[in-house]
Amino acid sequence: MQHSTDQRSPGRLQSRFGPREGAARTDAKSSGFGRVIIVVYGIFSLSAGVRALYQILTQFEVAPLAYLLSLFSAAVYVLAAVALTRTGPRWHRVATIAVLIELIGVVGIGAWTYAAPELFADETVWSHFGQGYGCIPLLLPIVGLIWLHRTRPRTDRSDARAGDRA
Repeated sequence: MQHSTDQRSPGRLQSRFGPREGAARTDAKSSGFGRVIIVVYGIFSLSAGVRALYQILTQFEVAPLAYLLSLFSAAVYVLAAVALTRTGPRWHRVATIAVLIELIGVVGIGAWTYAAPELFADETVWSHFGQGYGCIPLLLPIVGLIWLHRTRPRTDRSDARAGDRA
């Protein structure tokens, strides 16, 4: 019995936008559970961004600090989502830095909203440690950092330094 490989020609979209030679994923951070994390970051970037833009455009004078912080959190979520989808050690570092900024932000803003509630006439995504969003903003960077640590690129330090200089 002879096995033949299926050599169907790719469809129009596949030939135009399909995978390129050598485009295989080289890291695990954006596969499996990483995809769930990316989706959550995408949802948060969209929800925080749209909400912040709406509030800035319609009622900025009510709580400018809160709305600007919400817009900043949306930008951090976008950066984290994009960096998690990219391969390579540099993007892994960008993702780690974005998630660390998110953790610092949610803890710092969360504490600040309890210490000086008069500064926050309206809630931000990170107010009260993300309580308005089911504390997911507090848990997400912790889960993200654990995931990034587990899927970090395994490279020789000398190779990584030489690659950074190139």
